[in-house]
Amino acid sequence: MRLLFSIPSPSQNTISLGPLTVHMYGLMLLAGIIACVWLTGRRWARTGGDWDLVLRCAVWGVGFGVVGARLYHVVTSWSEVPDPKWKGVFEVWEGGLGIWGGILFGVIAGCVIVYRDGKPVRLMMDAVAPGLLLAQAIGRIGNWWNQELFGKPTDLPWALQIDPAHNLGYPVGTTFHPTFLYELVWDLLGVLVLLWIDRRFRIRRPGIFALYVSWYCAFRCYEEVLRIDPGSHHYLGMRLNFWVSLGVFLVSTAFFLWWQFARGRRGEEPAARGPRMALPKGRVRHGR
Repeated sequence: MRLLFSIPSPSQNTISLGPLTVHMYGLMLLAGIIACVWLTGRRWARTGGDWDLVLRCAVWGVGFGVVGARLYHVVTSWSEVPDPKWKGVFEVWEGGLGIWGGILFGVIAGCVIVYRDGKPVRLMMDAVAPGLLLAQAIGRIGNWWNQELFGKPTDLPWALQIDPAHNLGYPVGTTFHPTFLYELVWDLLGVLVLLWIDRRFRIRRPGIFALYVSWYCAFRCYEEVLRIDPGSHHYLGMRLNFWVSLGVFLVSTAFFLWWQFARGRRGEEPAARGPRMALPKGRVRHGR
């Protein structure tokens, strides 16, 4: 029995507040950033760290993350950049941020800040991992507002309605897989799983970050099979992001298994669990 016949899409992706026009895609990104900072700050504070470092990492990480995310999208999906191209490459509010470039640039920037502050980089990576997944989940709501990144046509009860201007030339009335909704649910579940694992098991740092990458990429491989948005290059019949997801999943999973088990037998570094991650006072480890 169907509970829903379809999910409607917003008729526009902006709201007007007097003279101010708010782009909902950007607002969702902002909400995701705030949620990430909140969760990361709480986790970092439990290790004896301070919020100031988290906020500094957020400022630099977000700045470089947006640049990296946009750069990845522009390079891999040039045809989706609005015309004129010289202007379109900067129109982030219209969508078009590649998660791979964003995480890479953002994490590098954050690691530099933590390292320069003399704090353990690997510890911060594990502190931020669930927050990144939470931010990605909230950010996907922006795709709903923009009517983008949906999947193949379907008549499932939760199928998504798309306006003719955005339905990629399909017949009027066609409904689609809401792939961004699938990812949102998967990401939120992943936040809970990572938090539980971190509390329940003794994980060698940055094992939680590696699990975050593996968790996200595992579903992204499936999601890329469903997505039909144009502009993505194809290799061997699959979208570029599928191969990127598969490659990163294999690398991160292999690293986690080696780091936790093969390397762990040598007794080079004690694993830590949950709130007891803090290092002894007076001991500084950069976790490179």
